[in-house]
Amino acid sequence: MIKDILVHLDGTSRDEERLQHAEAIASVSQAHVTGLFTNPLPDMPLIAPMDAGAAAAEILVSLTDEARGTGDRLQKKLTDRMARFSVPNEIRRIDGMPGEIPSAAAKEARWADLFIMSRPYDTDGSEQWDSLFEAVLFEGGRSILIVPPQHRPADTIRRVLVCWRNTREAARAVAEAVPFLEKATKITILVVDPDQEKTDGNSQPTADIAKHISRYGAPVEVTIAQSQGRDVSDVILEQARRTSADLIVMGGYGHSRAREWIIGGATRNTLSTSEFPILMAH
Repeated sequence: MIKDILVHLDGTSRDEERLQHAEAIASVSQAHVTGLFTNPLPDMPLIAPMDAGAAAAEILVSLTDEARGTGDRLQKKLTDRMARFSVPNEIRRIDGMPGEIPSAAAKEARWADLFIMSRPYDTDGSEQWDSLFEAVLFEGGRSILIVPPQHRPADTIRRVLVCWRNTREAARAVAEAVPFLEKATKITILVVDPDQEKTDGNSQPTADIAKHISRYGAPVEVTIAQSQGRDVSDVILEQARRTSADLIVMGGYGHSRAREWIIGGATRNTLSTSEFPILMAH
C-alpha cells in the first residue's frame, strides 16, 4: 500500500498535471503527499570564475537573492494549491545549483513509496530535469511514476500493462507496482522478442511471472510480440493502446559511464514518446 508520495514541483505549468496524479493516487489509500519544490540558484562557476573579483561576487549574491525570492513566491502558490487537497500534504524545498539538485532529490526519494515527475527526454527540447530523473531512478531506490504532458489521471488505475524481461530491473518494477496490481481489473504481460532472452531451457519464460501476478487477483493476459525491425518502444505503446492501459510498468535500463548514468535506447524512446503514465524502477 502506498502511504508516502513525493511529487516533483518546479513552479511551472506542469506542476498541476503532477499534482492531479499525486492526489488521485493518494486518495485511494489516504496517502500523505509531499511536494518537492526544486528551486535552482545561479550556477556560480558558470557565471563567473573564482577570480572574477568583488564586483562579480556582488552580482552573484544579487542573483541568488533574486532566485530565492522567486522561490518564496512560487512556494506560496504551491502551498495554497495543495491546501485544497483531500489528503494530508506538505511542501519541502531544495534550493541549489542545477548540478546539486538531482542528487538531493534522489536522497529525498528514498523515504517515499513513489516519486512522481513529468516525462523526461521530452520532444519539446527541454532537458532541465533529465538529470533529476536519472538520479532518482538509479540512486533513489524506489519507483518513479512518469506523467506524460496534458494527461489527466484515471480515477482508479484498472488496466495495467507489464513489460516483462527476465531481468532484475523488470522484477523490481513489478515489485514496486504491487499496490497498483492489487487494485487492477486486468493485467497484460507483454514480452517483446522473447527468443532474444535467456530462458534457461524454460519453454514458457512468462509462466512463473504470470502465475505470480495472477495471485494479486486480476485476470492476466500474456502477449508475446516480435518487433520485426521496429523500435521496441513502438511495440510497447501499440500494446498499451490496444489494451487501453491506465499504466505501463517497466524496468529502467541503463549503464554507468564515467560516474554518469546513461539510459538505454529502448527505455529512453519509450519515456520520450509515451502518452501513458509509466511506473519505472531500476
